[in-house]
Amino acid sequence: MRFRPGKRLKTVLVASLTVVLLPAAGQAASYGAGIENSQWYLAESVFECRLVHEVPGYGRAVFNHRAGESLSFFLESDSALMRPGRGRLVVEAPAWRPGVAPKPLGTVNVSDDRRQVSLDTRQAFVVAHGLLDGMRPTVTRESWFDGSPVRVQVSNINFAGEYQRYQRCTSNLLPVNFDQIQRSRVPFASGSTQLSDADRQLLDNIVTYVNADSTVERIFVDGHSDSIGSRIDNRALSEDRANVVADYLKARGIDENMITVRAHGDQFPASNRPADNRRTNIRLQRAGDRPELQQANGYGGEPRG
Repeated sequence: MRFRPGKRLKTVLVASLTVVLLPAAGQAASYGAGIENSQWYLAESVFECRLVHEVPGYGRAVFNHRAGESLSFFLESDSALMRPGRGRLVVEAPAWRPGVAPKPLGTVNVSDDRRQVSLDTRQAFVVAHGLLDGMRPTVTRESWFDGSPVRVQVSNINFAGEYQRYQRCTSNLLPVNFDQIQRSRVPFASGSTQLSDADRQLLDNIVTYVNADSTVERIFVDGHSDSIGSRIDNRALSEDRANVVADYLKARGIDENMITVRAHGDQFPASNRPADNRRTNIRLQRAGDRPELQQANGYGGEPRG
């Protein structure tokens, strides 16, 4: 439902409806939606939830929550209007709430990227609660052009309802995203092929993701061992480790035709530490991805578990 202010109030608001593009020298250029054009749009899936607000003349403000990660907030500019450096973040009352004192939230880093301002999870929640309280989060920073202030305001109008939908979206996100499980590693104790509870949780998350993402077309499962003992025994052990992981994935519903199992023994050490080499690597390949040569040290990071 559109909010229709009284005639006097509406007259006051029209002047600041969208943007002051050409301020006088030393005056602030303010960018922000007014009461007539403030909209929030939700883009939702099990992979990501994005709540987007168009800021006329500047770009957009976005609350973003990706599966497996925390809430974030950023300002994205079509043309970087603010000079890189430290800007001020304030939650202030809109024009129709005179007398309400602004609440300074400290400084924020302004970059020269398209995404000029990015807030961490704590700051993002503060901004969200400010909007729910009927306030307008505002970032102020000098302009590129003449050093005069640039003010980017985020409107609270029409926010509350879409934010509720956004919260419902985040409650249905997958436990992980593709980047987090594209290359995974299951570590093993010396001579062992046993999976730990942490390993099973990792594999369950992989299964959940693969079942949701139809673009994943292949799963490579590569077994490895350290160099202790004979090469024949090490290759057999690495094969057993790969099969333990592959069998677990199949038992949880992954089509066996998607899985490619390979055993490498001690051929591709990840480091000089034997414990790092007792592992099974898992790599997900999406449709259209360029096939890669097997490199044991290409599976990234320290061992999990």
